[in-house]
Amino acid sequence: MEQMGFSICCLSCDAPDVAGLARCKSCMDGHAKFRERLTIGKATTKAQRLAREFVTMLADPEGYIDDDDHGKWMARYSSMISDHEHDPESTQSRTTLSRARVSRKTSIIREVANQNKWVDKPPEESEMDELLAAFGGRDEEGPMTWDDLLSEIEEMLED
Repeated sequence: MEQMGFSICCLSCDAPDVAGLARCKSCMDGHAKFRERLTIGKATTKAQRLAREFVTMLADPEGYIDDDDHGKWMARYSSMISDHEHDPESTQSRTTLSRARVSRKTSIIREVANQNKWVDKPPEESEMDELLAAFGGRDEEGPMTWDDLLSEIEEMLED
């Protein structure tokens, strides 16, 4: 069930935690059919895309602990799964959870964006002028006319 993203169903189920129960088999079969229907073909609606994203997150909660919106819930969900699978007081359970937190996925874009010195305060006008001048972003002469552009192209062709 964990690989399908439906561990929460097992965690909240009132059936005894015994492998091979008929009740568990019927739930697992139903969830497998649902996941298959959800993931076959292209998602055409926002609801389908959201459902696919949600099930993906539930199947790998450790991979989304850094997520800005859902990170704390994925950490809690991961902890619930770990506590259910292992004795919560055991060292192995805490080691598994800490290893999951260490091996979480990183986002290069987020790391670079967080290093931006203008995150909290935009650059001053002089800094903006300097940057735009360095990258050719502020041309004081304005855009070329069609005639100027055509004459420049003709000069290139003559050379």
